[in-house]
Amino acid sequence: PAGNVVGGFSGEGVYDVTAPVIRSLISEFDQSGVLDRTPIAFAREADGRPDTVLSYPGKVFVPPGGETLYVADSGHHRIVAADPETGEVTAVYGRGRPGYADGPALEAMFDSPQGMALSPDGDFLYVADTTNHTIRSIELATGEVATILGTGTLGWPPTGGLADEVSINSPWALEERDGLLYIAMAGHHQIWVMDLAAGTARPLVGNARESTLNGPLADAELAQPSGLAFDGDGLLYFADSESSAIRSAEVLTDGVTDIVVGSDDNLFDFGDVDGVGTEARLQHPLGLAYADDGFLYVADTYNSKIKRIDPAAGSVETYLGGEQGWQDGSEARFSEPGGVAARGERLYVADTNNHAIRIVDLSTDTTSTLVLKGIEEFAPPPDTADFFGEVVELAASVNPRAGYVTLNIELPPDHKVNEQAPSSAEFSATGGVADFGTGSSVSLTGTTFPVTIPVEFIEGTGTVTADVTVIYCHKNAESLCFIQQLRFVVDLMVSPPISSDTISLNYQIVLPDL
Repeated sequence: PAGNVVGGFSGEGVYDVTAPVIRSLISEFDQSGVLDRTPIAFAREADGRPDTVLSYPGKVFVPPGGETLYVADSGHHRIVAADPETGEVTAVYGRGRPGYADGPALEAMFDSPQGMALSPDGDFLYVADTTNHTIRSIELATGEVATILGTGTLGWPPTGGLADEVSINSPWALEERDGLLYIAMAGHHQIWVMDLAAGTARPLVGNARESTLNGPLADAELAQPSGLAFDGDGLLYFADSESSAIRSAEVLTDGVTDIVVGSDDNLFDFGDVDGVGTEARLQHPLGLAYADDGFLYVADTYNSKIKRIDPAAGSVETYLGGEQGWQDGSEARFSEPGGVAARGERLYVADTNNHAIRIVDLSTDTTSTLVLKGIEEFAPPPDTADFFGEVVELAASVNPRAGYVTLNIELPPDHKVNEQAPSSAEFSATGGVADFGTGSSVSLTGTTFPVTIPVEFIEGTGTVTADVTVIYCHKNAESLCFIQQLRFVVDLMVSPPISSDTISLNYQIVLPDL
């Protein structure tokens, strides 16, 4: 607080050095009364922008059979289940706000969930609840969410033990094999294994030092592993994101780790170079999937590409993508994809910064965007839902008689209200100043604005509230839609001397930057 430099340390793992110094400074300046404990208020760039159906989806998962697509809707802190053919949303798990709570599907809370895996019997979906430092389970028959590993607090040092007593650190990806759950423990720079039947977990690969050293599993050094994939022979591949490399670990035989592609001697040796082994360069890959064609598909995240590895040759090539953006077809473009999942001749991509799920046909090398439908039907119950949209406050005066509310939402150029998604407006009033009769709930699906709603105004003062959800898309491409949530709060006076009989609710939507 006095403006003097106390010291400086670089790298990770400096807590033991810095903590005593910081505690001493807090005590000193607290006693002198100059320490300001007021929390810093940050305004996010995204605040006030229209919401998207998905928000920074981090991972995708498709179980054997391919009948359901699971999406880690990381920015909305929930898991979305959908039909991969039609895009119809079949379930949502999580209230849609960050937190930590077990319970029924729409009451449970996650915090930036990432990777997923299925239980051996197919009854439970496991979720890496990254920022809660836990592994959660979802009982698919009931939607009940429970914690199966972790205490909800970050753990250090990395120590194994009983699942409900172990504190873990930023789990990022999951793979299940033969009753064991393999966990990319990004925060510990390790791969852990959980015995699902015994309820125990322990470090398996990595000594918790961040580096690129290969060798025996326990002695290897990893760098924020963030994606996992087994091949057909039981070799575990992992996306070692901070070293910008794809590596392998012989976890079934207690063998060694090895480099597949990327640098193996420098954490900061990244780039965008196709090639063989250590000659190739990636940039912070976060996801990978092993496909039936024998290739490994990699979400080369910061290069905004999908790359393909031939494990037998140890080579990697750009498969799709190039310049960052959004484009379907044979010249696909992505924006920092974070996750991939292969099933049959399809590759599913969590196109993170495009807030979208893309589907690659591996037989034709073409890409399409999956349009999710019906997600609004899975909103949390009204008594527990939090309103995250924009609030518009205004005052109005009208005559006590039959009148109207005019809702005029101006969409961005070349956009329209989606003709299938459930846009709506809900009206309510306090003080008995307005009676909407049977018209308090209005469907806006596929509508054009302005929309006029009849209402009976009654003398007095009170408040009229309109909760409006508009799902809109480009006229020529309904693959990418946005959600605008608005709450109009009208301070209303209804009095005989006033001639007006209309409340006007106006709002202009600004298209978000992608």
